[in-house]
Amino acid sequence: MGMSVTISAATEADAEQILKLQYLCYQSEAQLYGDYSIEPLTQSLDSVRAELAGGKVLVARLGDEVVASVRGTVDADGTARINKLIVHPRMQRHGLGGRLLSAIEADLGTTGATKRFQLFTGHRSEHNLRLYRKHGYAQVSTKRVDERLTLVTLAKDTEANAFAASA
Repeated sequence: MGMSVTISAATEADAEQILKLQYLCYQSEAQLYGDYSIEPLTQSLDSVRAELAGGKVLVARLGDEVVASVRGTVDADGTARINKLIVHPRMQRHGLGGRLLSAIEADLGTTGATKRFQLFTGHRSEHNLRLYRKHGYAQVSTKRVDERLTLVTLAKDTEANAFAASA
């Protein structure tokens, strides 16, 4: 009998597993852009703990193992910023990233103050771009970081905000 993946709020005890998973998951991004100094690969355990304390962090577990994670915060202007959506390489292409994205949107959207969701990825990260577009995100801006990387910012209105705008 196989185990199912469960999604829940991360706890302080998950910090080390999240950091190790993040390091594993961002290797492909670092290779894609030829830059192993990206923040997800240099982030400290204390910094991950601070993110756990200061925002929403969800994890997906297979048994006791953290196999995916996502983080988010809501700004004063009502923008929910979603970041570091990571899925263990062996668990990718099975819908887990989409499940986590939907779960963090639902979690961040419950405050009533959230007007829009926003996230970013690199311009060469086709799988990420495809996932975000599939979930209703549209490109709102680009920012060239250096000769190798352009960040693509994508956003979408919350369901309630989209309904109000169409009324």
